[in-house]
Amino acid sequence: MATGLLMLAMFTVCYTLLAKTLSKGILTAPILFIGFGFFMAQTGLMPLAEAEHLLHIVAELALIILLFLDAAQINLQALRERHQWPLRMLVIGLPLAILIGTAAAAPFLTAYPLIVAALAAALLAPTDAALGQAVVTNKAVPERVRRALTLESGLNDGLALPVILLFASLTAEMMHQDTTNWLLFGAKQLVFGPLVGGIIGSVGGVLFLAAKHRKMTTATIEGIGAIAMAGGAYLAAGMVDGNGFISAFVAGLFFGNVIKGQCAFIYEFTESEGQMLSWGAFFLIGLALLPDAIAHLDASTLIIILVSLFVVRPLAVWLSLTGTDAAPLTKLFFGWFGPRGLATALFALLVVDQIDHEIGEQLLNLAVNAVWISAVLHGVTAVPLAKWYGDRMSAQEGAAEMAEVPPMRPQMPAD
Repeated sequence: MATGLLMLAMFTVCYTLLAKTLSKGILTAPILFIGFGFFMAQTGLMPLAEAEHLLHIVAELALIILLFLDAAQINLQALRERHQWPLRMLVIGLPLAILIGTAAAAPFLTAYPLIVAALAAALLAPTDAALGQAVVTNKAVPERVRRALTLESGLNDGLALPVILLFASLTAEMMHQDTTNWLLFGAKQLVFGPLVGGIIGSVGGVLFLAAKHRKMTTATIEGIGAIAMAGGAYLAAGMVDGNGFISAFVAGLFFGNVIKGQCAFIYEFTESEGQMLSWGAFFLIGLALLPDAIAHLDASTLIIILVSLFVVRPLAVWLSLTGTDAAPLTKLFFGWFGPRGLATALFALLVVDQIDHEIGEQLLNLAVNAVWISAVLHGVTAVPLAKWYGDRMSAQEGAAEMAEVPPMRPQMPAD
């Protein structure tokens, strides 16, 4: 185990030394860390039983913290008033992706109730900006387009989670032929979780501002408090039978829109320490889950994944942006660059123990295979397609994509 951890540490050091150079190519951090995890699984230097236990811990921590911080960065008023594209993709595109994805997956999951196909579609709906980093940071792509992708991926995992949990509870009840309790369970999860999160986020934001204005705290300590608040929202929701992950997401939304940019930590963490947390989760997915997932990659699973990537999301995004000023090429660009990442794998891991074992394992393998296939396909195409798209847009005079957009992130006040 010690040798394996040493190799991981050295691998991480080497990546950080080459990160800027690698970011210009097709080898993204998710690809490399998933791949290194898979390699380590073949060496036997890291026991898989311990890796699976560690993955559950890291997965929960990553979900709690990243859901809270992603939500806290969103200015809801600005999203409603000035960011039509991501709002349409979230409010219209996400439900359409689940609906179309259900229809696409159903023919390959005929042995199970239709709700299983719906759960599979919901797991494949969230996107991850980390896998498209070469796009959202590429200056060749117009800023309005990059920001829309970032905003959509930052919110769609939190919005998809209640649907995933509801479908998982329905799946569990239907497989046990007992439909008496799912409504009560779903109500508690989907009502108490947001309620607790909203209260904690709002009160926490007010207290943060009061302490900051009275110079009773520092920026470093504020960061520790924000992480503690995310964990508190998760634990408090569990105490009243609410869902902790939804609670953490809603707490982040309320907290961020109370403090309005006056806590720099919520932006800095996801760009620094949050990266390490994400890399660790990708590594553990490659180590603990990828070998078994690849072994169970059959034709049906591959078709579901490819249809999700090439048909379901592009069609859902195109329909959601109908009537907007987005150019046809931009709709296609949005439709392709919706890589499946950490949320897809971790949400599947979250529900696998709540449903029938056979279905749970099949959906987990589907999710993990979707992540590595998406990582490869989107990683390979990110740089060349971003450059090609940017060149085409810059050549179109007066294109809506080239218009200046007010900042989404609230401006940090001067000290």
